[in-house]
Amino acid sequence: MLTLDTDQLSTQEIQQYLQYAIAPRPICFASTIDLEGNVNLSPFSFFNLFSMNPPICIFSPSRRVRDNTTKHTLENIKVVPECVINIVNYNMVQQMSLSSCDYPKGTNEFTKAGFTELASELVKPPRVAEAPIQLECIVQEVITLGDNAGAGNLVLALIKKIHIKEEVLDANKNIDQIKLDLVARLGGDWYARITEENLFKVEKPNTKLGIGFDQLPVGIIASELLSNNEKGQLANYNILPESNVQQISNFSGATILKIKLALANQETEVAWEIIRTSI
Repeated sequence: MLTLDTDQLSTQEIQQYLQYAIAPRPICFASTIDLEGNVNLSPFSFFNLFSMNPPICIFSPSRRVRDNTTKHTLENIKVVPECVINIVNYNMVQQMSLSSCDYPKGTNEFTKAGFTELASELVKPPRVAEAPIQLECIVQEVITLGDNAGAGNLVLALIKKIHIKEEVLDANKNIDQIKLDLVARLGGDWYARITEENLFKVEKPNTKLGIGFDQLPVGIIASELLSNNEKGQLANYNILPESNVQQISNFSGATILKIKLALANQETEVAWEIIRTSI
C-alpha cells in the first residue's frame, strides 16, 4: 500500500491524489453578481448538501493553486451575498465546462457558454434557464480556510427557493433520479454520468436493523465464493434466521451461485429463501 504524508507533498500533488480519490463529486454551478450588476457563472465540485433544517448547501471557491488568486464568484459573494446553485445534467456539461475558463472580470459566462439568463424570484443573480433544477440561495457566511494557494472558502448557502423542471418529475411530483441525468466530477478531465445502467439501490437500515455478520449462517461467513460486499447485503436483512439455519456449515457451489444471482438482482429476500430451503 502506498502511504503518503501530506506534509511532505506539494499542493499540486495533494490535489492530484485527493480529487481522484474523493469522487464522484456533485457540481455546484453558481451564478453570482457584483455591485455594478455584472453577472458571473462558474462551476465548483467542492460542493454538497449539509443541512435540511435549515436547508444549507456549502461550496468552496478555493484559491487558485497556480497563482493563489481568488475567484470572481468569491469576490461577488462578499459584496452581494446571494447566489443561485444550478444543477448540472448531461445535456449541459460541455457548456458548463466552457464557463469554467478564467475569463477577465466583468465577462458574462452566460453569454460565453451559450446559456440563457432567467430572472430569479428572490435573489439578484439570474438562474440558468437550461438547468433542470435551480436553487435560489442567501449566503449566510463565508468561512476562509487559509491564505495559501489551494485554500478553500466555504460558502454557506441557505436555500430559499427550489425550481424544478416538470420534465424531471415523476407522476407524484417527486424528482425522478433517472430522468435527471446528472453528471459529477472525478479527477483530472474525468466526469461521471448517472444513468439507469449504473444506478442501484441499497436499502437504508435506519428503520429496520440489519442482523449483522455475526448472525449469518456459518457456511455463508466461511464461503470464499461470496464477497464481503455480498455477505454485507445478506447481513443487512432485518429478519433473524432460525437457529438451524444459522448452523448450516456447508453450501453447495450451485446453491452459492443461486444466492449470488439473487443478490446481483437486488433480491435479498429470494437469496435468504434459497439459504433456508438448502437445509
